[in-house]
Amino acid sequence: MAESLISIRAVTKTFKLGDQEVRALRGVDMEIPKGAYVSIMGPSGSGKSTLFNMIGGLDLPTSGDVVVEGCRLRDLDSDQLAWFRCHKIGFIFQSFNLVQTMTAQENVAIARTFAGCSYAESMHDAAEVLKRVGLDHRLKHLPSQVSGGQQQRIAIARALVNKPLIILADEPTGNLDLKTGQDIIDLLNEMKQAYGVTIVTATHDMKMVSASDLLARIRDGAIDELLGKDQMNVTIGTIDGESVA
Repeated sequence: MAESLISIRAVTKTFKLGDQEVRALRGVDMEIPKGAYVSIMGPSGSGKSTLFNMIGGLDLPTSGDVVVEGCRLRDLDSDQLAWFRCHKIGFIFQSFNLVQTMTAQENVAIARTFAGCSYAESMHDAAEVLKRVGLDHRLKHLPSQVSGGQQQRIAIARALVNKPLIILADEPTGNLDLKTGQDIIDLLNEMKQAYGVTIVTATHDMKMVSASDLLARIRDGAIDELLGKDQMNVTIGTIDGESVA
C-alpha cells in the first residue's frame, strides 16, 4: 500500500445544541494512502460530512488529530489553515458553487488569483486545466449557458488548478442524472491518474464504489466498515446499455 497521506487518529467531535451535546464523531481512526480514491458513505446524520470537514481543515476535532502530509492541523493558526485549504485542498461541491456572472475560465482562474498568481497567469492556467477536462470550447461561456455535467467539470477544473494534494468532493454526482454522474466519476478517476491527487468523496452514490480504492462506511459517528478494493462487493447494472457499478 502507498504511504499514508492523511492520518485520522481517535477523532471525536461534539457540538453544543442549546443545553444538549451532540457527538458527531466518536473516536474515528483511519489512514488514507497517497494517491487513493476514497469514498466515505453513510446515512444522513452519520458524521460523514463532519469527518469530511475535518480532513479539509474546515473544522477541528474536539479531541484526537487529523494529520496531513505530516502536519497536525490543530497546530495551524487561522492564516495557516487558510493557506492549507488554498494550496493543498481542492473542493468540489454538489451544487457546483460557480459564480454565475463569471465565465468558465474566470471561475477557474479565481482559485489561482486567491493563491497569489497574476491575472494573466491565472487565466492561462485556467484555460489549460479546462482543456484537460474537455471544456476548451466553453472558456467564455457562463454557467447558465452550459449543462449540469459541464458545470461540474468547471468545478473540477477549479479544484485542480492549484495542483492540490487532495481533492475533497462533497456529493459530486448528487445533482446529476445517472449517465452524467458516471461520466463525472470517470473524469475524477482520470484526473487522479493525470495529476496524482488523492480523492476523498462524501457520497450516497453507489456508482462511486467501483472507482474507489477504499470505502469507509460511517454509522453513528464511527467507522462501521472499512473496505479495500478487493473486499468490495459491487453490483453491476447498465446505463444506456453500458455496464456501471
